Amino acid sequence: MAPLAIALHDLHVDLLVQRYGFRSIKEYLVSIGSKRLLERKRILHDVHLEIARGECFGIVGRNGSGKSTLLRVIAGIVEPTKGAVCVQGRVAPMLSLGVGLEPELSGWENVALCSSLLGLSRSDIAHTKDYVRHFAGLSEPELSMQVKRYSTGMTARLGFSIATANDPDVLLVDEVLAVGDAAFQQQCYRRIDELKKGGCTIVFVSHFLGEVQRICDRAACMEQGTIVKVGSTHEVGLHYHGLLGIPLNP
Repeated sequence: MAPLAIALHDLHVDLLVQRYGFRSIKEYLVSIGSKRLLERKRILHDVHLEIARGECFGIVGRNGSGKSTLLRVIAGIVEPTKGAVCVQGRVAPMLSLGVGLEPELSGWENVALCSSLLGLSRSDIAHTKDYVRHFAGLSEPELSMQVKRYSTGMTARLGFSIATANDPDVLLVDEVLAVGDAAFQQQCYRRIDELKKGGCTIVFVSHFLGEVQRICDRAACMEQGTIVKVGSTHEVGLHYHGLLGIPLNP
């Protein structure tokens, strides 16, 4: 059996969430300091998952099933309430659009910031800049512009190119490929294939089962904060479509 890149055992995540919405600023101000404002909600529970090194693993599930929170736990952004998380190697998270990018900084400044946080050498940083310039397809004026002025497609291009520039050990991808145009999506898929061949472990979250079956070796289906099915992409696809009440041809 291949060594594990990711191991999650008895994982639970509780988060404080706002109990209800507010109809006015006055109602919000009056509620400040009230213990009733927030409540603890269980987002993930009883999650057990092992992903082998070099495996491309897909995660599907309905909105609110816990997919994005699970990726944030793997990325080290969310601390689990209970359980063990073990991730081997350098992680490159490409999560919800713009996560990890500083909107007040330019594209180039974000490249420098992300590179420094990863502890890259000067030669690696120079490689990252060349790679981003080529892969993202953004002009010099665009890369010199504040990221907060980027379109969603430009943000996706910058984020994906930074995340995949230096062959990470673990790549986390959460729904971001749906943002770019068709040509950029195909470019991303080719890069993911290259990383797979190089031994990178990839965790890929998508609502589109076809994408998961195209990219992944195995998959998991999440429902109400836990994993309800693990297996081949076809087996998980059948289970997922069963939850949605959609027939899937065998």
